[in-house]
Amino acid sequence: MYHCPVELALDVVGGKWRAVILAHLKQRPHHYGELRRKVPGISEKMFVQRLRELQEAGLVARAEVPPNVEYSLTEEGRSLGPALQALYDWGVQRAARTGVVIASDLDARPAQQA
Repeated sequence: MYHCPVELALDVVGGKWRAVILAHLKQRPHHYGELRRKVPGISEKMFVQRLRELQEAGLVARAEVPPNVEYSLTEEGRSLGPALQALYDWGVQRAARTGVVIASDLDARPAQQA
């Protein structure tokens, strides 16, 4: 039994890695290796475990597209889109307010000329 809807939501998508994986899959489906590279701070074992948990929760679908495996959001996972976008937007704003550098921002910037 949950005592608050936020408790239920965090039970499903809580933790650092689940939300990060979902945020990447919100953009588009990814092959396993591509998705793995987008989450560099996680161990291989933890990454596989989190993907399986998201599949079991009905948020992520796994499809074999020989020779690769592709992950995408299910309809239930896509319903998280607005919440994931709100977290993303808040993170961008928070980084700007506090001076935190987000690595993906560095990747998106044009190379500076010497």
